[in-house]
This record gives sequence, structure tokens and C-alpha cells, in this order.
Amino acid sequence: MQTDDPGVIAEARAVFDRYEDALMNNRTEVLDSIFWADPRTVRFGITEILYGIEAIRAFRSSVKAYAQRVQKRVQITSFGQDFACTHLEYERVGTGLIGRETKIMVRLPEIGWRVVSAHVSLLTSNDPGRT
Repeated sequence: MQTDDPGVIAEARAVFDRYEDALMNNRTEVLDSIFWADPRTVRFGITEILYGIEAIRAFRSSVKAYAQRVQKRVQITSFGQDFACTHLEYERVGTGLIGRETKIMVRLPEIGWRVVSAHVSLLTSNDPGRT
């Protein structure tokens, strides 16, 4: 298995960039199209735990606008021709809050690249569970 094939990385980056543009412009239909339309799709957000595309769509339909953000670092790793992980570190505009977002993408037969799992979190100043 080849890791970090430049062509696969470029394809994953294109999906990543399309998602970011849709998020910043609140284009729900594009965001939905990037996620796998399946009950096994998972999205853990800042305030939500969503299992399945219907839960994800319901959440997205409730959002009036997403917080604007500036990308600080993007790291993409691919495994073979059909699996990639994207990692984003970002800063929310005007707040100084640092966020992290991981997406697991798979190239599915006949439909192409889709996000099958996503996790979004904000960095906090402390971890009460760690001493």
C-alpha cells in the first residue's frame, strides 16, 4: 500500500477545499453532498453527537451561519488509493479560539470521495481529567 500518493493527496485536498468553501458560505447542499449518505456516517461537533446522515442533515438545517475561521495548518495523509484523513487546525475569526477538525474520507465505488466520519473540537485551556 502506498502512503501519501501525490494524486490521492490532491484529490483529498480538493474535497477538503470544497468543504471549507461550502462551510464558510453556508452552502448546506454542498456540505451534505460531501458526506456519505448512510446511517453509519458519524459527525462529532462542538456541541453535538450525530450518528447517521439524517441526524447530520437535521443539524445542518438548523444552522443559520457557521463561525468564520482561518486555517492555520492542514495535514492530509492517504493510505492506498481510496482512504485519506484530513486534519485542520484553525482559529475562529475575532475570538482567538483554536479549533481542530479531522475528516476520514473514502473513495466509494461509483460515487467518489465522501466523508464517512468527522470530528470537530475547540481547544480548552485545561483538562480537568488530567493531573
